[in-house]
Amino acid sequence: MRKTILAMACLSGFLSQPAKADDQAPSQALSVETGYGYHTDMARLAWSYAWNRRWFTDHSWSLGGYWDVGIGHWTPHNPVGGNHDVNDFGLTPVWRLSPTNPEGSVVPFLEAAVGAHYISDYQIYNGRDMSTHFQFGDHVGAGLSLGPRHDWDVMFRFQHLSNAGIENPNPGINFYQVRLGHWF
Repeated sequence: MRKTILAMACLSGFLSQPAKADDQAPSQALSVETGYGYHTDMARLAWSYAWNRRWFTDHSWSLGGYWDVGIGHWTPHNPVGGNHDVNDFGLTPVWRLSPTNPEGSVVPFLEAAVGAHYISDYQIYNGRDMSTHFQFGDHVGAGLSLGPRHDWDVMFRFQHLSNAGIENPNPGINFYQVRLGHWF
């Protein structure tokens, strides 16, 4: 708990830094996530780096994306016992569909991603054995970019992690997440 409080304090101190004076779109972000799935709480901090390219810009909605590097912690609390805290390290390319020419201070977006994760312990609790440290993590999400520079993101995500049948058993785990990010 202390580590989470310290990380959130550092993140909030960083996010309170003044914005850049130029009008360039923000290219990096820090995010904090929280979620729940299968008797397991999760929290994650992430750094994101936007791609310099957008596709389909001649349409009202266009496709862009970013690299997401995250470190997370899972805390299982299953009554069957054998609960093991798990650290999660991930690298994920994320595709984002958003309006090509956003207007106003609230802009919707959709996301989809598939990336690689390393989990520190593959037995989460009795009956949920992920079999390998390596996991694929995919997510879909919807959210809003807020503010005059659209530099704050609030989103809901559904994330699934599994080893894609590399070894059995492969029960996977799903998380319902809320994510808050700030682009700078």
